[in-house]
Amino acid sequence: MKDYSGFSFWLETSGDDLTPRPGIDGSIHADIAILGAGFSGLWTAYYLIKQDPSLRIVILEKEIAGFGASGRNGGWCVAEFPYPLRSLIDNYGPETARSIQEQMVQSVNEIGSVCESEGIDAHYAKTGTFDIARSPHQVPEIHEHLDTLTEIGQEADFRIVSGPELRQDIRVSNVQAALWNRNGASVQPAALARGLARAVEKLGVTIFEQTAVTGYETQPRPRLKTERGDVWAETLVLAGEAYLSQLPQVGRQIMPMTSHMVVTEPLPDELWAQIGWGNRQVITGPGTNGGYLNHTRDGRIAFGAYRAVNPFRSKITDDLDQQEEIFAHARTSAREWFPLLRLHGISFTHAWGGVFGVPRDRMPTMRYDRETGIASTRGYTGEGVATSNLGGRMLADQILDRVTELTVLPMASHHSPDWEMEPLRWAGTQLVKRGLQRAERQAKESGEKSDKPTLAQRIWNR
Repeated sequence: MKDYSGFSFWLETSGDDLTPRPGIDGSIHADIAILGAGFSGLWTAYYLIKQDPSLRIVILEKEIAGFGASGRNGGWCVAEFPYPLRSLIDNYGPETARSIQEQMVQSVNEIGSVCESEGIDAHYAKTGTFDIARSPHQVPEIHEHLDTLTEIGQEADFRIVSGPELRQDIRVSNVQAALWNRNGASVQPAALARGLARAVEKLGVTIFEQTAVTGYETQPRPRLKTERGDVWAETLVLAGEAYLSQLPQVGRQIMPMTSHMVVTEPLPDELWAQIGWGNRQVITGPGTNGGYLNHTRDGRIAFGAYRAVNPFRSKITDDLDQQEEIFAHARTSAREWFPLLRLHGISFTHAWGGVFGVPRDRMPTMRYDRETGIASTRGYTGEGVATSNLGGRMLADQILDRVTELTVLPMASHHSPDWEMEPLRWAGTQLVKRGLQRAERQAKESGEKSDKPTLAQRIWNR
């Protein structure tokens, strides 16, 4: 049996018993069968059972609840939709873009409300987020984003913070400016996932762990297939995010990419007094040493490095999580952001990785096809903590045949194009990564933001 506590700092410190629930033993029938006991599957089950307690809902999980990205991410619960805001406006119009932004804000608040009402201690702290520019060429980007938010009337929750002002609160090296978003929260993601699993069980949902779904069939008799028995249901929910790439029917709809994090030992109070960051805001910043940061409730700094790896042929293994070169880069970057870590000899106690799912066009799908009986919410491109809550709410409304402000959003009818066949996909993503890194270096050297995107950027953003 796997030691699930070793897969991330979050799982180890979730405060929950990680002993797997029993697997399925023989075929059964249900109203709703869900693949995946991560945030997407759990939120979908939660909103379905809350709205209709009579539903027979079954969740099938290959490992344990919260094993995947839900238990290994950066603890970022932020009102940031994965698809670029500029692209939302250009492709769907300002009113739709505003509606999506408002629903992302609702997701952040909703997660906090559910934690309170269900007694889930997920270390939820809504204190905002800072997108920090640490090089002059990055400053125009945060101003442009605020201008775009202003276009859709959503600027009230954001504010440009100058470097000197930010340094009074958080002493990060080389700060030029930052964009503050009040709708951001820090969470302990594994504790959230594990608590949500217990909450849906109390409401009557059945979770089978150690039960890998090997395939599925659509109408007239939808079912999830496993080697231990099948689940026949009127509706199937595919909520495996990056792991859906392992299913032949949808494998090219999603590409797995890795994310890697390190975390320090608890910092002494006197060091925190020098660093500041007392409100535990979540932080991000681009660049060669960029990353996403969290101040944990027990006084550590968690640092996630922007050094994604996409596995050839989408092969996901536990070995993929262990990338020492990336871990070393993350430790170096964390010390570069906070030089006091090196000065005080602060050590790093944990390092882990995991996969998130990327659709070809970066637009998430939150869709229910009644003709086939298949629903799916997926494609968060690393922004899944809050977005998965929106996906769960959207699927619940669609499955229950409710027409709401959510069911008219474009994700409810969206279908991403397939990724290219290998080896073109792998080669193309390598080109994109090198192009983006080259553009970043050139901009940093010139001190100016490039107005002409590279070929790689155009491919990535289309």
